[in-house]
Amino acid sequence: MAATRYPSNDLRRQVGSPRSKGALRDPRVENKDTLCRNILIYGNCRYEDQGCTFNHDQNKNSSPQTEFSKKTFNVDSPSFTPLSQQSAPVKKSTLSSQAASAAPFTPRGVGAANLQQATEPSVFNPAAIREFTPQNYDVGNANANGVAQENGLYNDPFTTMSSLGAGLPSAGQINFYASDHNALATSGAQFYAQHGAYPGGPLQPPNYHLYQPFDSYRQDLQPWQRATYDFFMPAKTREELQKKMFATQQVMPNSGLPQLERWHSLFPLDTNNRKNTSSFGYPSWVYKAQNSRTGRHYALRRLEGYRLTNEKAILTVMKEWKKIKNANIVTVHEAFTTREFGDSSLIFAYDYHPLSKTLLEQHFQPAHGARYRPPNAIPENMLWGYICQIANALKTIHSNKLAARCIEPSKIIVSDNNRIRLATCSILDVVQFESNTKSVHELQQEDLVKFGKLILSLGTSTLPAHLNNIPAALDSLGSKYSTNLKDAVGWLINPGESKSIDNFIGGIAAHMTTFFDLTLQDNDEKQFHLARELENGRVARNMMKLMTIVERGDLGGAQGWSETGDRYQLKLFRDYVFHRVEADGKPNLGIGHMLSCMSKLDAGIDEMVVLTSRDNESVFVLTYRELRQMFDRAFNELVKHSKTGAPGANN
Repeated sequence: MAATRYPSNDLRRQVGSPRSKGALRDPRVENKDTLCRNILIYGNCRYEDQGCTFNHDQNKNSSPQTEFSKKTFNVDSPSFTPLSQQSAPVKKSTLSSQAASAAPFTPRGVGAANLQQATEPSVFNPAAIREFTPQNYDVGNANANGVAQENGLYNDPFTTMSSLGAGLPSAGQINFYASDHNALATSGAQFYAQHGAYPGGPLQPPNYHLYQPFDSYRQDLQPWQRATYDFFMPAKTREELQKKMFATQQVMPNSGLPQLERWHSLFPLDTNNRKNTSSFGYPSWVYKAQNSRTGRHYALRRLEGYRLTNEKAILTVMKEWKKIKNANIVTVHEAFTTREFGDSSLIFAYDYHPLSKTLLEQHFQPAHGARYRPPNAIPENMLWGYICQIANALKTIHSNKLAARCIEPSKIIVSDNNRIRLATCSILDVVQFESNTKSVHELQQEDLVKFGKLILSLGTSTLPAHLNNIPAALDSLGSKYSTNLKDAVGWLINPGESKSIDNFIGGIAAHMTTFFDLTLQDNDEKQFHLARELENGRVARNMMKLMTIVERGDLGGAQGWSETGDRYQLKLFRDYVFHRVEADGKPNLGIGHMLSCMSKLDAGIDEMVVLTSRDNESVFVLTYRELRQMFDRAFNELVKHSKTGAPGANN
């Protein structure tokens, strides 16, 4: 028989009432609330009248949990049942419908819960949510450097930006073309708290026209006193651009010129029909043509009677010259041969610059036949501009181990503002691909000598072919211009020493800086006029969209669509902008009023406008913001009924 776990005396005691463990404690006081175990097991206790100190009344309140009830095992412990032996499936815990009206949970230490929310209706109010405040630092007492601030939160914003940036929410994506600029672009943005004093990005765009021009109009003049060109680009610039566009689209019907494989609409650009073989060894002609694949216009230079003997000449030379990208070099795109002109011709395709002239045509104008009259002296600052631009072109060419080889007045074009470009690069490399015996270094030295002779020819008003006495021409140049110009030309022409374009640019650095400054000023002026035209472009687009809405007939089965709803207010706005009359009935043709109203409509500002019908029976007081919303709704309805959406319909 196995040994029992407990001694025999201990086993016998288990049937009796438990005794007090502490000798110094009063058992009557300690056990008076504990139910006797004999009552639980047998239903009665035979020691009840013999001094048992435990409680023998089962009906007495036993809610306070005793120390004995907290033991590991007792009679009140539930029986263990494995999961595999459960007879009934476990009911899944789900939230009842009353959980929505429960009081919000409040973590300990944050504060007491708001008891009023339990009695209020269950309506979600985002404004009642408290904004989150980071707890890892005190934004009101310390800055980014840990130094206490005296005047509260943003005492020194330049020292607190780095610390506050981590605690502030980031800005959402903004739709700058939206009608309502006060709402965030993301969905559900109304549930997020507003930004602090220093947000990470703009919460909304400013409430004014985003395409406002850079300058402000002259305030000393009244609107009716301003000239029309104050709102547009200068008349001279506009005239030049229009002439260039006309020259680009110019064609010659029945010209007799052939249609090439990928080129059409050929137009001759030569000013005379005399054949000249001095530059390339072959007669050359220049045409304007349009590429059938890209639609762009190019300048085609044709070498008449050239027979290609080595196909690698075009491939090798074009591979190197296509890498050249410079503002003073006409970019070459391709070279090919053709027999469409009735002979074997070699053609080079260059960028087309309309209304360009050569230096020969610009400064050596023929008077009668082959005679040239002495032109006016070229200003020195213009000569330095030519020198800086040609030096810039040669710098790029020589840096790529190439040579220009053709620096002549008849092969350099001049566009507006004395902008010059080398126009015939790469031709001699193809023509003399096999016959050339000179190295690249020798060809580059010849470029510098031709460069000096070109400037000497322009300064002395003498054709390069007539420069027989170089020293006398240099003396004549020194009598007209400064010593620096004479020394620069003399250094280029002198063939006795090895020269490089880098050394020459270092010697004229002061003039290069002056030319660079003038170029930046010209760029600023053009950008200023471009910004003004950008605003006018948006006004023109809104005008076209407005004209598609007003005076329209039936749409989608609705009769008189343009005369009902929002379209009627837009019609009155059209009359307000374009059909204004004076008190005596004369039409008011103020362009400033038209541009101002269309710009305000585009911006959708809160300014009020009074619209009156022609019979004075209907008067509407609206804001430009409301007109903008009507405008968008009406045009979007047109887009829905069209087969394809109009370009820029949603912009």
